[in-house]
Amino acid sequence: MITDPGRTPPSVELHVHVEGTLEPELIMELAGRNHVELPFRDLDDLRARYAFDDLPHFLALYYANMAVLRTADDFAAMTRAYLERAAVGGVRHVELFVDPQAHVARGVALEAVVDGVAGALGDTAPGLGITTGLIACFLRDRPADEALDVLRALLAAGAPLLGVGLDSAEVGHPPGAFGEVFALAAEAGLRRVAHAGEEGPPAYVWEALDVLGAERIDHGIRSLEDPALVERLVRDAVPLTVCPLSNVRLRCVDDLGAHPLPEMLRRGLRVSIHSDDPAYFGGYLDDNYRAVTAALGLSRDELARLARHGVDAAFVSPARAAELHAGIDAWRGAG
Repeated sequence: MITDPGRTPPSVELHVHVEGTLEPELIMELAGRNHVELPFRDLDDLRARYAFDDLPHFLALYYANMAVLRTADDFAAMTRAYLERAAVGGVRHVELFVDPQAHVARGVALEAVVDGVAGALGDTAPGLGITTGLIACFLRDRPADEALDVLRALLAAGAPLLGVGLDSAEVGHPPGAFGEVFALAAEAGLRRVAHAGEEGPPAYVWEALDVLGAERIDHGIRSLEDPALVERLVRDAVPLTVCPLSNVRLRCVDDLGAHPLPEMLRRGLRVSIHSDDPAYFGGYLDDNYRAVTAALGLSRDELARLARHGVDAAFVSPARAAELHAGIDAWRGAG
């Protein structure tokens, strides 16, 4: 994979699942280390399974591969690998998603998950010039009571969380069921984001805003179907973290040339670009920038605008935001 950060702006990554950065080579390495028997023959067989029909098809492989993650060292290795690749691609700030339930449900200690991921963020990111935050996402296709129990455990353990999110299979699982979970997160001073409007309808975006109090919407591409929702999102400057390569690989969009990103920009939506699950969807953040530039003919000014939207959506201090904006402005001016 060719990387050339000079051709893409220095950016923030606000929509990336750490489990979705687990590359096939590391899967095989951890499987051997932990004596895990996987449902495929070899590396080539694993790679051949990365053609997805839809989100549930992807999630089946995504969760199967998590079986190799057993110890804090495993979670740390995965996180370090992502940070090193992100730095090469120009990422300067990341708010990393992790799915604690997906691991606790298969017998992994919550402490192993948090210590591994948070430890790597603290040990590795500063040396790469990346600032970080950790967002615990809850699985909308599992019971809300379970999510509430996990959040309480995270808070009791003093986990170094920036915020909480909601992810996994969207259709048939409206966000409103998790109102109590997000209310507790708000009481604890945590930031709130939620996946909505990718495969699910615009109504899910309304619920994420009004019931969960979401401050950012992850995906949100179907918002364009509801003019009143678009008006609300524009009026309130609600950020939408869009993942173009993911949208195509999960068949939410036919191809990049048909992606709604230009229309979202034209309508005044605060959209920014992110990678979602880059090991599965064909590219990291810089790959997404290059892909949309080629497919949609975006200008350097438009790329800078997308990057600036990302900074504005980040949960960072005004001083850090100013630093990140300055880096984007310098990149734009160097063109």
